[in-house]
Amino acid sequence: MRTALRSLSIALDRRPSLALLLLLIPPLLWLGIVYLGALFALLAQSFFSLDDFTGQVVPELSLRSFRELLAPANLDIIVRTVLMAGTVTIAAALVAFPIAYYMARYASGRLKAFLYLAVMLPLWSSYLVRVYAWKLILAKEGILSWTLSELHLGWLLDGLLGLPVIGGTSLSTSYAGTFIVFLYIWLPFMILPILAVLERIPPSLLEASADLGASPNQTLRRVILPLAIPGIVAGSIFTFSLTLGDYIIPGIIGSSRFFIGQAVYLHQGTAGNIPLAAAFSIVPIAIMAVYLTIARRMGAFEAL
Repeated sequence: MRTALRSLSIALDRRPSLALLLLLIPPLLWLGIVYLGALFALLAQSFFSLDDFTGQVVPELSLRSFRELLAPANLDIIVRTVLMAGTVTIAAALVAFPIAYYMARYASGRLKAFLYLAVMLPLWSSYLVRVYAWKLILAKEGILSWTLSELHLGWLLDGLLGLPVIGGTSLSTSYAGTFIVFLYIWLPFMILPILAVLERIPPSLLEASADLGASPNQTLRRVILPLAIPGIVAGSIFTFSLTLGDYIIPGIIGSSRFFIGQAVYLHQGTAGNIPLAAAFSIVPIAIMAVYLTIARRMGAFEAL
């Protein structure tokens, strides 16, 4: 037995390509069979249809599910989800960049360690716990409403809730509340890629910009921001895709209007319309395929 193992070890040492192949076979099989196989099965089921009389899936090629997907109610779900994902991504970039910039350029020692911990700490707690905690915070009788009332700023909250589309009876039942929770939950995924890019900018480059007469604002606009674009795009991959497919946050916080994830859950579970659920699932996959292609051209993968 030891002789056989020694011979195998010598053979693998002499042929590193064979050793690499043996190491890659298990994950490639997992990826090919479980992940890609599930995606192809999903794609195949999206071309099936549902018999209205029996409620059974008809395994015959048809575009009926995609025609149903183009119905006004379903298009409204898609547009609503994409707009929310885009808004959350833009807001996350605007909030994350100053934090990441401060951590990369000015924070040091214990302060930098504390800021790293502050960014990472929410990720250590349960996702559901954080969402339900925000539901209590944003409720009509929650601490946020009470604080604004004590500060005599209740009119500000009332004005926000009175806005069309994004308003509601309370933040916990409005699009504004859904947006706040999405932004909080996914913000670390935007901060960390931007921080990784900013920390790789050589200080000598910033010093050269100052020596050439550029003001701090000019250095920020013409040197730092262009170099930070790959990190911002990399962070946007996370925030956009995670918002696009999430169904838990809109189900707990927000109005009764569905997002794509909720529509998939409803049609696959309650309604039993698996072809339409599969067609809905194809939408974020197609959107992210285009998004990732653009992100790759912008060098985002180098910042991951």
